[in-house]
Amino acid sequence: MDAETLLSVEKFAIDLAKHAGQIMKDASSRKDLVVEEKIDHTDLVTEADKAIEAFVFSKVREKYPHHKLIGEESTTGKVEFSDDPTWIIDPIDGTTNFVHRFPFVCISIGFVVNKEAILGIIYNPFYGKLYTARKGCGAYCNGVPIQVRKNTNIDTALICGILNGPMSRETLSKFAENAQTLSWMSHGFRDVGSAALSICFVAHGFFDAYYHFGLHCWDMAAGVVILTEAGGCVTDTNGDAFNLMKRRIIAANNLSIAAAVKNGLKHQFSFESECHN
Repeated sequence: MDAETLLSVEKFAIDLAKHAGQIMKDASSRKDLVVEEKIDHTDLVTEADKAIEAFVFSKVREKYPHHKLIGEESTTGKVEFSDDPTWIIDPIDGTTNFVHRFPFVCISIGFVVNKEAILGIIYNPFYGKLYTARKGCGAYCNGVPIQVRKNTNIDTALICGILNGPMSRETLSKFAENAQTLSWMSHGFRDVGSAALSICFVAHGFFDAYYHFGLHCWDMAAGVVILTEAGGCVTDTNGDAFNLMKRRIIAANNLSIAAAVKNGLKHQFSFESECHN
């Protein structure tokens, strides 16, 4: 895809994100917000998630009828992932935060061509923070360039990760052990509750690394573009090359920190590929 076309896609995606953000804010102020459980009581979906995804999908189909779409609320089972231009949408990343009016939530819009994420838009309407990046053009927050922190020492790093989710007690205990180990190794450990924002916070220099097991492509597609354009890196949790469909990530300011985080993860977790091919 040529640079002019990608710029046009970015402008369109930013407009979508801002409109979606208003839907999110309006829904948050309602006392009768409908909340449902998916896998269990820790995995929630609201009518706002569904409304935002439907809005974004309809607008993309209208403007780019030949583009593919992948979204959290409309995906059941494995996704169809091809070389075609594909929009990967998380309408509300951090739904549990949203339900509790904890304002670390966002809409995440990733754009992928030839199975490579080349555009990322992440918008938190409650704090008015818009993170954007196009491949080869740098990363920005509200139009201001951002860069990762230049720290290479794990003992002075701030690490972000995962502490809960739809999992067994045994798995949760192993997640907690990973977090405890990394907390001892570093300045500290945080769990924001939004994968997309956590990756942005690495890109912005607030965290040195973020890791997660069990994410979906819509949690990561936009963020990995923003992070890499801010000078950071992404790997698998075992140190291998990152794969958007493998559901595991270390997002770090540099490879030294990524390797240290990998070494601190005493428990690894495997998942089937998210796509058919």
